[in-house]
Amino acid sequence: MTSAKDTHPKQAHPRVIEIQRAYETATPADGYRVLVDHFWPRGRSKADLHLDEWARDVAPTPELIRWFGHEPQRWEEFRKRYLEELAAPGMREKLEALLAASGSQKITLVYGARNELENQAVVLRDVLQAMM
Repeated sequence: MTSAKDTHPKQAHPRVIEIQRAYETATPADGYRVLVDHFWPRGRSKADLHLDEWARDVAPTPELIRWFGHEPQRWEEFRKRYLEELAAPGMREKLEALLAASGSQKITLVYGARNELENQAVVLRDVLQAMM
């Protein structure tokens, strides 16, 4: 018996990119774990986070983070400005290196913000998915 799933050609590299707060428990199912904050999450140790990489160079600049302040009314402008930072010369190579370093594993972008819908990991996930 053939399922509908079997009739569609498989993608060359089906990749999953998820986001997770730094305050949630890491599991082996998270795959390649990358901290995408410029600043280390308060109260979390290196052992707590089980990171494969700390990608500070693709995180928003400290100036942008301070300006945003996780104020909901600034979200759209933050997103726009962060996308501009991610489009800066040399940034694509850093993003490609992150994708390459993870191999074919699932990627989990780890962030410290309280807001699960409006944070840099959401923007970065969208950019990385568009690159794949």
